[in-house]
Amino acid sequence: MNTTVTQYVTVPGGRIAFDDSAAGPTTGTTAGTAAGSVPVVLLPGMLDRRTTYRHLVPLLTAAGHRVITMDLRGLGDSSTGFTDHSPAAIATDVVALLDHLGIGRAVLAGNSYTGATVVKVAGDRPELVAGIVLIDAFIENLPPNAFQKALVKTLGAALVHFPALWGAAQKLYFPTERPADFDAYRAGLVAMLREPGRKAATRGYVSGDSAPVGWTAAVTCPALVLMGTKDVDFPDPELVADRQAAALKGRKVMIDGGGHYPMAGFPQATADALLPFLHEVA
Repeated sequence: MNTTVTQYVTVPGGRIAFDDSAAGPTTGTTAGTAAGSVPVVLLPGMLDRRTTYRHLVPLLTAAGHRVITMDLRGLGDSSTGFTDHSPAAIATDVVALLDHLGIGRAVLAGNSYTGATVVKVAGDRPELVAGIVLIDAFIENLPPNAFQKALVKTLGAALVHFPALWGAAQKLYFPTERPADFDAYRAGLVAMLREPGRKAATRGYVSGDSAPVGWTAAVTCPALVLMGTKDVDFPDPELVADRQAAALKGRKVMIDGGGHYPMAGFPQATADALLPFLHEVA
């Protein structure tokens, strides 16, 4: 588990919380980063917290990688009050974080909603990005039909007023393997969404576009697509992964049995796919 002290970077509109494995229990640098490795920035998905990577981070740091996990606007330990919760807005927070830490080049990984974010950063600021990783992301998704659009809109509106629905949905997102702390974690998500100021953030995320069109065309860095074979958000997860890999000229790895959050349900399989990619881009 991550034992670092929560840190913050100030951005227009508020503060973004993050953890950095290069900082020990008190502020300061510790040993353990492999020579020549590139820092890794992990972004959670919509309505989630940076601790969604709690089971993956130790596997990456044990291999000598510096890992930074970041909370999104209005969620986790980040401040509320932001007016823009789009993937593009979050991309500006990622750039601000890299600048704050003095990191000139990093691998960016985004889950679900923030897959679009890492694509945006890679396209806009290629000099900062050594590679990107999409984890069950929506970018290059199959176009939704009218019924699917209406269903998403209805469910999104319900989530704003009934956070418990998000806790219930987590059971669908982990159709096979669940971490030992699954029940406590999803209860924590519901409690977070009930805190003051979170309703506006929830509304911002559920109304955002997690699958913008055309962004992948600007990406030139190496890309890795990770997708759970049992992700209920996609009628055909492998087809979406193929579309993403083709658009980014990257490669895909299917996490057998994985749902929407394979880094939590299948952390070792996720690490086994991610570590060779990190070695290559370094």
